[in-house]
Parts: sequence; C-alpha cells; structure tokens
Amino acid sequence: MKLSSVCKTFLTSSVLALGLASGALAQESVAIKVAYENHPGEPLDKVMRHWADLVKERSGGKVKFELYPSSQLGSKNDVMDQAMMGMNVITLSDVAFLADYEPDLGVLFGPYLTDNPDKLFAIYESDWFKEKNESLKQKGVHLVMTNYLYGVRQLLAKKPVNTPEDLQGMKIRVPNNIMQIKTFEVMGATPTPMPLGDVYPALTQGMIDGVENPLPVLYGQKLHEQAKYLSMISYITNTSVWVGGEAFFSTLDPQLVEIIHETGREAGLYSQQVATEEDAKIIEAMKAAGVEVIYPDLAPFRAKALAVYQQFPEWSPNLYETIQQQLK
Repeated sequence: MKLSSVCKTFLTSSVLALGLASGALAQESVAIKVAYENHPGEPLDKVMRHWADLVKERSGGKVKFELYPSSQLGSKNDVMDQAMMGMNVITLSDVAFLADYEPDLGVLFGPYLTDNPDKLFAIYESDWFKEKNESLKQKGVHLVMTNYLYGVRQLLAKKPVNTPEDLQGMKIRVPNNIMQIKTFEVMGATPTPMPLGDVYPALTQGMIDGVENPLPVLYGQKLHEQAKYLSMISYITNTSVWVGGEAFFSTLDPQLVEIIHETGREAGLYSQQVATEEDAKIIEAMKAAGVEVIYPDLAPFRAKALAVYQQFPEWSPNLYETIQQQLK
C-alpha cells in the first residue's frame, strides 16, 4: 500500500518531533565525571562529596557528579586530555598546568609568592585574570571553580632537610609541571616528576628520596609510612582551579552551567575552611606515627627559590613585579 503525501508528511514530522523530544529529554539531565588523584576520605574527597550534594540539590537532580578518586581515570594529564577531547569530565588543576595554554598564569604558582591565600584569590577576581580566563576558553579550557584551597606545600623525606644544601643529591617527586620542576632545581634537589599514585611504591623502592605536597595529601596517601622527616618549608600556598573542556560545557544549558559555577564557588569556600582545620590535626597524627617535624629557617629557601622567576622568558615583561604589586 502506498502512503499519501499527507500521511508521509505527517509521519516524517512525527519522527522529527520524537527525535527532538528525545534530544530535549537527554539534555534535561547531565552526568559529569569528577576525577582526582586523592584517595577517599582525604579533605579533597570530602569537599567533592559536598559539591556533589550541592549541585544535585540546586539543579533539582539535573546535574549529577560521579566521583572518581585515586586516579581511576588516569593521571592529571590524562584527564586533561579527556576534557580537551570534549568528554564530560572535570579535574583539579593548578595554574602551573594551565601555563601550557596561557604562560603568564604560571607565576601564580611560583614559590614563596605569598603566604596569604586571600590575596591570591583576589587576583583570580581581577581584570587581569578575567582576560586570561577568556583566552583559556578560546583555547578550549573551561574554568569551573577558581577558589579551591589545596593547602600549603611541605616536604616529606627520608632524611632531615634543614637547609637548601640538604637537598643536594636528593630526588624529590614533583608534579609534572615546569614551575615545580624548576623550583626544586634552583633549591638544589633533583626533581622527579611522576603521578601521585606512583609515589608510595617509588618511596618504598628507593626511586625517590622525598615528596612535596600539602599535609592532607602526604598523610592521606600514607607517605609518612615510608619517609619519616617532615620539613615545613611552606614553599607554595597552593590555590587551585577545577577545569573541564569548553567543547563539553558549551553543549550544556547555560542555566545548568551557572549552577555548576555557583555551587563550585561555595565548595571552594568550604575547601578553605577544611584546609585550615586539617593541618594541625595531621601534624599531631604524623608525630604519633613517628615522624620528626622540622621547622627550618625559610629565608635561605626563599632566597634560592627567587631565581626561578628569571627562568620564564615567555612571560610578559615585569610579570613578577606586577603580581607582587597586586598582592600588597
């Protein structure tokens, strides 16, 4: 039996309408994978669970965060690659990693830049940073949260470190970003980049002599079981960002994106509260586990580290001085 042109038109229209309706329904809810290297129970994991609850409640269940701790989706660089390919994933990133896309941002992760996180967060609200954010977006990077406080980065090692001279000949694990690699070079160590998930076995096997990170990470990863000297060198006040790919976020309802950003800011404020509360508890827990806590004179470390700011010719002229003026 042949269909009349009217019937054909009706059926075609119905199929198209059904397809559009299905697409609309698919857009009514979205799942986002939240990937990070930290283990369940660490402060970062605690903050992510809080953020997941916030975004689910505020979106009426339209946005669901699926948490992937312990590097389940790969290293930080792996996840960044996934995000840039348009996958529904976000991850923690330091601005040192984003310097690959916008070189000037690397200065915000410089050693001994400031010990006041509030001053750093103020820069993230500045016109200077807003310009960098727009540039990142054009290059495919979507900033989801810019006020996360990861903590102050310290050094855990197999031998005491009281001065920069003690770092001579020591292999120190650092993340795979150029700022931290150069920083430990100028302070006298041999930086050894590797994913966080590989650090415990590397310490166990003697591949590295120490590792830097905020206290909650050092303790949460149980690295103090293999290295018993904690040097409070406080070399970076680690503010962080959470990032995804613009290719993915550009497909979302703008109202949902706004909810993700708003709840992200609230989660960032919560991270600042958690970071402040945790450090004192962790130091006592480490002492109880047999760790020797060392409080070295920071002036020699600061003096050595200052040389790193001369090693980035790709930066805008007088960038370090410009940022220092903003931090006053």
